[in-house]
Amino acid sequence: MIIKRLTLFLLTIILSLACKQQPQEKTEEAITKTEVFEQEKTAILNTLNSETEAAFSRDYEAWQDKWVHDPKITKVYINFADSTFSESIGWDGISQFVKDYFMAHPEPEPVPELVDDIDVRLYGTGAWVIYEQQDALRGLKRETRLMEKVDGQWKIAGMQTTIYGSKADD
Repeated sequence: MIIKRLTLFLLTIILSLACKQQPQEKTEEAITKTEVFEQEKTAILNTLNSETEAAFSRDYEAWQDKWVHDPKITKVYINFADSTFSESIGWDGISQFVKDYFMAHPEPEPVPELVDDIDVRLYGTGAWVIYEQQDALRGLKRETRLMEKVDGQWKIAGMQTTIYGSKADD
């Protein structure tokens, strides 16, 4: 009888200790996931800011390096300030649009204040990103970007820019 009680007591202690260690393991796993998320978010942010700097500086080579070169990607501008809209589909169309724009507007523009506050949703090697940016020439812009991780680098696979313009009292 004493052996049964002792065995039951030891078994209870072992199970109690095993149960107490699980939350710690989950916490460590959650910390690791948070760290990975923050690293990915920083890498995405770097890609977005580098692409913005390259576009406003008229550096086509640096700009194109930040994009997925695929026939299914899209780039859309909706400009409420001047009631214009443009859509480019596929890498060839997007690339040509930007080349034409750079040719028509060769002078660099003031680079907007680079973003540091983005909303990111990760989906494996893909991400959905939303942020706002203040552009000295165009005013408030809301950007939505579809990102893909290609060979370890985050690249833009889709873009929608909505331009709201400057407030009349600015």
